[in-house]
Amino acid sequence: MAQRAGDRTFAEPISPLTTSIMVLFHVGAVAALFMFSWKALAVAIVLWWISGSLGIGMGYHRLLTHRGYKTPKWVEYLLTICATLTLEGGPFFWVGVHRIHHQTSDKEGDPHSPRDGGIWAHIGWILTRRSLHNGSPELLAYVPDLRKDKFHTWISRWHWVPTVVLAVVLFLVGGWKFVMWGIFLRTVVGLHATWLVNSATHMWGSRRFATTDNSTNNFLIAMLTFGEGWHNNHHAHPQSPRHGLRWYEFDMNWYGIYFLRLLRLARDLKLPDLEPVAAIMQPLASPQARAKSAS
Repeated sequence: MAQRAGDRTFAEPISPLTTSIMVLFHVGAVAALFMFSWKALAVAIVLWWISGSLGIGMGYHRLLTHRGYKTPKWVEYLLTICATLTLEGGPFFWVGVHRIHHQTSDKEGDPHSPRDGGIWAHIGWILTRRSLHNGSPELLAYVPDLRKDKFHTWISRWHWVPTVVLAVVLFLVGGWKFVMWGIFLRTVVGLHATWLVNSATHMWGSRRFATTDNSTNNFLIAMLTFGEGWHNNHHAHPQSPRHGLRWYEFDMNWYGIYFLRLLRLARDLKLPDLEPVAAIMQPLASPQARAKSAS
């Protein structure tokens, strides 16, 4: 897949509905800054962890997409509900897109490769009419396991309901300050954190493993995503529920999964055999150099 001359975002038709929703949430996030309270900030931080770590990292990504571990169904469903609070779609969409990404990473067909442009990889692919949706035939082919589950089928269609319910609860408890911080600002921060994994970790960072894509490990993004930024580790061992493979690679999502294991709520963890790591560690070209050589 050669590097495009221009960013694909500006060559594709924009979806008015998706773009309008994104603009609304970003305006709301800015407005929240003028409605500050310490309680609202605390609510936003807790909900960011619930939705981003329990939901996206432990739920959508390491459990549903890669099946890196197993849980009782009620735990799986609870983590799924947490993930819907991110405004990143239902399990059909999220899991399907991510499985396609791993199959075609930084090649033709990758839904969000920086080789189509940095803006495209970050947000452009979401805003266009060509973005995959829950009912897309090419997407449904990647989630046969989820399609057999009635709950995942239902929540994939009604993934926005938990966010609406949460907004009503926050308003009744803390008024508009809680809504603006707990819904709008928290959601926007979480979205950009996830999108940075799609874009920045395929552009900047260090590479431990000689994967066939441009994935890197990025400390800052790992901190923003509770451990998802150890992306080169992940692409080398996609099924592993542990992304931080060294003691200094902070991975809160792994700590959460390990805690579930201690409670006997997680089992069959697909941990990688790291004994041969030294044999495959080598000096690697930067993603920029690899992209240049592929063009």
